[in-house]
Amino acid sequence: MRTGRTTSRSVLSSQVISSPADRPERPGRSLVTTNHAVIRQWAQQRNARPATIAGTEREGRAGVLTFNMPGYRESSRVREITWDEWFQTFDQRKLNLIYQEQMRDGRQSNFFRTESPDREDA
Repeated sequence: MRTGRTTSRSVLSSQVISSPADRPERPGRSLVTTNHAVIRQWAQQRNARPATIAGTEREGRAGVLTFNMPGYRESSRVREITWDEWFQTFDQRKLNLIYQEQMRDGRQSNFFRTESPDREDA
């Protein structure tokens, strides 16, 4: 987990997942990771593909990172990118991925967000 001057309570209260072998303490638990294998596995289990929001790019680099998730995150503004481009941007911006594996009732969760511990708008 990456921390900084504006690390959110969401990050600080989430369970850190540092490898694909780590498991949530309970269904509905908020999780946080920077591990590429964990992120890729979570996305692939949901048929999600790495993406950015069109129009948010800067100087030829990916903008806001997201996933193209069929039936969940579909939008004409979502532009798919490669995993290499997604992770390069994720690491350059020193982001965390906050996510859930399951909802409290045990159903698969698609919740996620990227967050910078040094964001300027905090």
